[in-house]
Amino acid sequence: MAAGMTNVSNAQPAWPLERPIYLIVPFPAGSSPDILARTLATPLSKRLGQNIVVENKPGAGGNIGTRFVARAPADGYTLLYTINGPLVTAPTLYQKTLGYDPLKDLAPITLVATSPNILVVNASFNGDHIADFVKQAKEQNGRWNYGSVGPGSASHLAMELFKKQAGIELAHIPYNGFPQVITGLLAQDIQASFMVPAIAMTQIKSGKVKALGITSLSPVASLPGISPLAMQGYKDFEAISWNAILAPAGTPQAIVARLHAELAELLKSDEMKEKFSAQYFSTVGSTPADLTKLMQQERKRWDSVIESLQLSLD
Repeated sequence: MAAGMTNVSNAQPAWPLERPIYLIVPFPAGSSPDILARTLATPLSKRLGQNIVVENKPGAGGNIGTRFVARAPADGYTLLYTINGPLVTAPTLYQKTLGYDPLKDLAPITLVATSPNILVVNASFNGDHIADFVKQAKEQNGRWNYGSVGPGSASHLAMELFKKQAGIELAHIPYNGFPQVITGLLAQDIQASFMVPAIAMTQIKSGKVKALGITSLSPVASLPGISPLAMQGYKDFEAISWNAILAPAGTPQAIVARLHAELAELLKSDEMKEKFSAQYFSTVGSTPADLTKLMQQERKRWDSVIESLQLSLD
């Protein structure tokens, strides 16, 4: 520990008292990761005794802001708040243009929170369970479509993974965003889509679409009454969204340990649990080692899906 503290002292005296900490969000202001990053920033700044500035650097599906942090000084004053895409699927989707390696260029701090996707269909769909959907999709023999928010997106890859496990054929129709996906679903240009809860629940509550299942292994308290696909006959099917905080590789271990300790404690609080639950996320606060393991496992799993599609976004 003494050696670690010496390293912190040599890197940045009295961290984090020297200057503000920048928490980079590689997505636009008002997006889900931006909202959650700002939810954490104020209480974390109080714990650290230093102002935390949330800065948005969107573009290229989160890759621009992630690359910025990967190349930033490893001094504890630049951190990354991101979703899983730039850490897991981006290295395979953007092999020529990514410009960073998440496992080599970033130091995991903690898995902040997780959220499932929801499989939704038009409210007029004749059935209430995933078994009904699979049966009818097989009867349609490839004539049904599904929508996503673009090639390589979570909504695209999750459905491709489910198609394989369920043994069904659905044609992929990419859209520019979830509002367009919803329009397509209501017009019945598409028959299904995996959506993030923050978008899907508004439509579900309005009665315009119905939910057939969620992509977590266990039920989620903020999504009552929606059963996991893994509990409807599709054992081990999982396609969750998650948020994490990382630093540039080489950040002193004592700084990483301090950040992890503060965040883990903060994420245990009822206040944070409630605020994240309002966005349909469940707080975690994992160790850096567990986040590293998750990144490795997720990379391997989704690489196989991307490679089967021969998909590249370079």
